[in-house]
Amino acid sequence: MSRLTHLTELRRALPLVAAALLLVAIALPMWRITLEAPQYPDGMFVELYAYPRLEGDVSETQGLNQYVGFYYPDPVYLDPNYDVHPRAIEVPEWSVGPLAFVAVAAAGVFVAFAPTVRKLKLGLTCQLVGTITVFAGMFALIQYRLHQAGHALDPDAPMRGIDPFTPPLLGTYEIANISGVAWFGPGGYLTALALVLVVTAFLLRNSDATVDEIPALVADVSALVGAGRRSSADDSSDRPTDETVSESPPTAEADATAMQTENDATAMQTENDATSSQTETDAGVVPADGGESR
Repeated sequence: MSRLTHLTELRRALPLVAAALLLVAIALPMWRITLEAPQYPDGMFVELYAYPRLEGDVSETQGLNQYVGFYYPDPVYLDPNYDVHPRAIEVPEWSVGPLAFVAVAAAGVFVAFAPTVRKLKLGLTCQLVGTITVFAGMFALIQYRLHQAGHALDPDAPMRGIDPFTPPLLGTYEIANISGVAWFGPGGYLTALALVLVVTAFLLRNSDATVDEIPALVADVSALVGAGRRSSADDSSDRPTDETVSESPPTAEADATAMQTENDATAMQTENDATSSQTETDAGVVPADGGESR
């Protein structure tokens, strides 16, 4: 089998696709923040890249942030496309952000061209662990920097008395009369998709299925999912419900049987009482003259 044919295996092709997505993601915004404030009723947005670059309503959002003493970070090693405030926190790792994406993409290419199946499986395992470690570490580091910036508010800002806060990397937040929403940008979505492909390649590490077999694999997965749902539905229908286990209302036949049983018991009790009374009478009879009976 030729090297090119080997690359049609999903466990080799998917890391290559993931690598391409990561390289494209570097050129797109990774993160998008939408802000709303009374003085900006139409809202504003700003997009951040994997390297020191902002796009959108940069000057407006920067002015709004400075109103509460919150500043965009200083990447230290590279000059960003915005003015850095002297009190801004330093974030030197932002300058080397693209290197992490290039490293993970290079690992995917290296794994795809592994010469043996054993090395391929080992490479897929290492790639999965490394990719998750890199991006989880980046996520945690960015969130820490947001916490750091939110707890280093300028005491000389126009609006004072603002409590320190931590903007979420993903989610909503409010500070004073400003509300914001942070979420993935296009590059962030491509990065998430690349991670899904890396995980899928790892799960297929023992399979030599090719790209041509994707429709059949999708059909098999759909059939398994459908069978699982039907099985779950059958199990639910077999379980007794409150209506099933509740007492059924008495029927006319049951009433008649109970009444007959009660009548039989009454008749038997009457007969027993009569017999007992007769026995006592026989035992208590004496002669009319009061003498001893012989």
